[in-house]
Amino acid sequence: MNDRYDAGAAGYGADQYELVGYDEYGQPVYRQVEAQQAQQQPYDPYTQQYQQGYGYDPYAQQGQQSPPAYDYGTDGRPAPDYGSYDPYGTAAHQGGAGQGVPHDPYGQATAGTTGRQPRVAEQTARQTPHIPQQAGPDHDQEAPGEPQREYHTEQFAFVEEPDANSEDVIDWLKFTENRTERREEARRRARGRIVALVVVLALVVAGGVGYLWSAGKLPGLSSQDPTAGTATAAGAQKRDVIVVHLHDTKGGGTSTALLVDNTTTERGTTVLVPNSLALTSDDGTTTTLAKSVEDDGSDGTRDALDTVLGTDIEGTWRLDTPYLQNLVDLVGNIDVDTDAEVPDPAAKKKGEAPLVNKGPDQTLSGKMAVAYATYRAPGEAQNAQLERFGQVMQGVLRKMSSDPQAATTTIQTLAQILDPSLTDKDLGTFLAGLSDLAKGGDVKTDLLPVQNDGTLSAQASARVVKNVLGGTAKSPDKDAAVSVSVQNATGVKDNTEKARVVLLNGGFTFLESGTGTARTTSEVVYADAADKANAAEVAKTLGLPAGSVTKGKTSGSADVSVVLGQDYEPSAG
Repeated sequence: MNDRYDAGAAGYGADQYELVGYDEYGQPVYRQVEAQQAQQQPYDPYTQQYQQGYGYDPYAQQGQQSPPAYDYGTDGRPAPDYGSYDPYGTAAHQGGAGQGVPHDPYGQATAGTTGRQPRVAEQTARQTPHIPQQAGPDHDQEAPGEPQREYHTEQFAFVEEPDANSEDVIDWLKFTENRTERREEARRRARGRIVALVVVLALVVAGGVGYLWSAGKLPGLSSQDPTAGTATAAGAQKRDVIVVHLHDTKGGGTSTALLVDNTTTERGTTVLVPNSLALTSDDGTTTTLAKSVEDDGSDGTRDALDTVLGTDIEGTWRLDTPYLQNLVDLVGNIDVDTDAEVPDPAAKKKGEAPLVNKGPDQTLSGKMAVAYATYRAPGEAQNAQLERFGQVMQGVLRKMSSDPQAATTTIQTLAQILDPSLTDKDLGTFLAGLSDLAKGGDVKTDLLPVQNDGTLSAQASARVVKNVLGGTAKSPDKDAAVSVSVQNATGVKDNTEKARVVLLNGGFTFLESGTGTARTTSEVVYADAADKANAAEVAKTLGLPAGSVTKGKTSGSADVSVVLGQDYEPSAG
């Protein structure tokens, strides 16, 4: 079979053919062109497609005349046709003289308008194959007698449709892959967070344990735990200690406290020392703390305290009540949880508002602080007043500046005459260090446990003397002081405590003999003639008349026995 068309083949005359495309078997398909058109314009599918694009007019009115489809220029190429566009070919059916040939979207024209022979059109239509994705001519739906449609190369578009299924598969693979990667990444991040959290917790625990161990705050390992640690461990710690004596210039009496700064454990303590503590005076006799402060002064009392407590006190701060008032005013008042109402000493009538109210977080001025620190209710032990003094000192330490220079300036402003062993700078620096601890809650207050006879029990005082002060209790020998037993027959219960304080301050050892039947006069009895002078001194100390001293039988092991009658008038002790 001859697959190509020859211009000189039999039956085709001198007509020329142009290549239209290829059929589904890959064979070339041709169509016949007019001789004149072939001579004037060679086949150029791209040029024709470009030029015909300008002939599209979707808004052209049907039946409107248009110029010829092609106008040949001087170069032999057809010019674009800007005529009307009839997408439905209605003009071809309506016809009429003088009407132009409308644009046929399928590249077909009637035989009368193209000037081509029907035989050529039939041959072209018969040889036009079905091209994929392009609908071919439908001969069954054409009306009888209607000319065959002609197809031009520029009217075919070969579009490669993408495979939707393959795209979906690729997208699904990408989705599943990304989803798996995200899950793995989330698992890796979660594992990383857990590991980081465990490491942080371990570091925090280790750091906390190390800090507590270094600060001596671990239970069972703390130097301040009375059940653990040895005297050597407690004594090896570095401590700075000064003693403060508060002198009440109006009401009389003194209050003593030890300020301790443990630089090893970075903790501070205010140790309250009762006035009844038995000390050894300079001449070797037994005395009390209160009497030592009055008689022996700062140096003698400091040495006596060092002997009894086994400490090394670096200096003495004598703080008279006017200086305490000025100090509280300088630091800008203090806040104290008061445990009692303090009446105003300047009140002229009973029932007036108290100077200090009872309650938590009470703001005290200098005057109020002094009144509260020295207040002792009727019948109260001296320890109750001592604890109020400790509260005031704690409030002062919290309000004092933590800067050594500023604290020193505050002390210098008081214009005190300090003990020669304690300068303004030393005291200011010491108080600044304690103030820094107090603001962090690392300063506490402890009461030194003193027995009724003024001595220290090794077991009871171990917590304070051994762990806080790092010393060893060494109370004076009981035989060194005159022991006095007291029986209260006044009918007033508080008189026993008042007599005890007075006797302890006088340097006597106090022994309580309970309460007896009320009697009018008091009696002081001695058994040994050598104790007659001691009995007379006891009567003088208690404010009893000299005639109350008599020889008789004493109670127990006491050197002198006293029976207080209704003629006993307690004095401030």
